[in-house]
Amino acid sequence: MKHIAYVGLAGVILVGSLAIPMRAQDQPLGDYARKVRQEKAKEQPTSKKFDNDNLPSDDKLSIVGNASAEPEDGAADKAAEKTEEKAPATAADRQKGYDEWKQKLTDQKEQIDQMSRELDVIQREYRLRAASFYGDAGERLRNAAAWDKEDAQYKQQIADKQKALDDAKQHLDDLQEDARKAGVPPAMRE
Repeated sequence: MKHIAYVGLAGVILVGSLAIPMRAQDQPLGDYARKVRQEKAKEQPTSKKFDNDNLPSDDKLSIVGNASAEPEDGAADKAAEKTEEKAPATAADRQKGYDEWKQKLTDQKEQIDQMSRELDVIQREYRLRAASFYGDAGERLRNAAAWDKEDAQYKQQIADKQKALDDAKQHLDDLQEDARKAGVPPAMRE
């Protein structure tokens, strides 16, 4: 009897807790969003805020104040050199640069794949030799010292290959970051 009463009480509590959120939403979400958008439009910003949409692309953004009226003669020459260096490249030049980056990245990925295969072969060879050695009790008794020497050599080879592979992967990450900084599109960096 108590069991039925507890189940009934739990059901009433469950139905009540589900009904509260339904009543709490008197105003539809779309109306609320429109209201917030209208309030935002009414607010006037106190200072100019820059984001990617309104950031000047052809001029520098000064956060300190206006630039001096007359730059030094040497400064004007340096500014002119920088402008010449950053002259817009043609699409063919840009594509050639992208292709060079893509080739560098591809070469590095191929080198990583090769090193990964070599590491896998060494590890498999080590496991086979270890299984063979430990599977034969007579071999373990006769050649324990020779196995210890071979074991140390294999482990050192594996550690060296792993370190070289990790270095190659880090170099690939560095190349991808440099390519990103150079403006290479993400599709060509992957």
